[in-house]
Amino acid sequence: MIGNMSVFLTAEWRKLIIVQYEVAPKKLAPYLPKGLELDLYQGRCFVSLVAFLFDRVRVKGFAVPGHTSFEEINLRFYVRRREDDGSVKRGVVFIREFVPRRVIAWVAKRFYEEPYVAVPTSHKFGAKKDLVFARYAWQMGGRVHSLTASGYAPAQEIAAGSHEEFITEHYWGYTRRSDGSTSAYQVEHPRWETYRLQSYEIAVDFATLYGEEFGFLTDQLVSSVLLAEGSAVTVHSGARLQITPAGLPA
Repeated sequence: MIGNMSVFLTAEWRKLIIVQYEVAPKKLAPYLPKGLELDLYQGRCFVSLVAFLFDRVRVKGFAVPGHTSFEEINLRFYVRRREDDGSVKRGVVFIREFVPRRVIAWVAKRFYEEPYVAVPTSHKFGAKKDLVFARYAWQMGGRVHSLTASGYAPAQEIAAGSHEEFITEHYWGYTRRSDGSTSAYQVEHPRWETYRLQSYEIAVDFATLYGEEFGFLTDQLVSSVLLAEGSAVTVHSGARLQITPAGLPA
């Protein structure tokens, strides 16, 4: 169980491009933190490549000069944890997260053991008549990688029980620590709305970004692509899970 956690940061996540790939569960087993299980949608296991703008960032209520707006690109998968009271918390685990600020990456790795890497990044947003456009680019391994998507405005509510809802309605982040423990933090935001997709382009070398074990994704057909408007978010301070060994009382 996790007690009440204080607010760590507030921000806005805007113009999220979220690309889904179906994978075999065994591919993710080496990355699964203790005390969690994979969260499946209709028996299928997914990873998502996500790019978005991290905007209006305040840490503990303070805006840090030069660090209030930046891009983030991450590869994540979906997990769930059953608490001692029978409730289920659904969250994500990050395989790697790219940001442009060295300080952000250093702090996240040093103090929270989050898999952040600092690389050059950029974004471009646009709107024309009823179309909304977003493009993210980042550099690693001597090349530029990019995600681009456009959709029809206005944004629409996400249908209950849909694949879109499954992808966007995970409100916990989990991290496997070097000592074998698992830490967790809560993310709060309203239900997002998505734009009906018009087109997308994926120019990404997964092996360069995430290692040879994920290189197969470069040539794999996508399962779905979402373009979400995003919202204000609140990220709470993390805490280590108290994991009860199987068969013992909490």
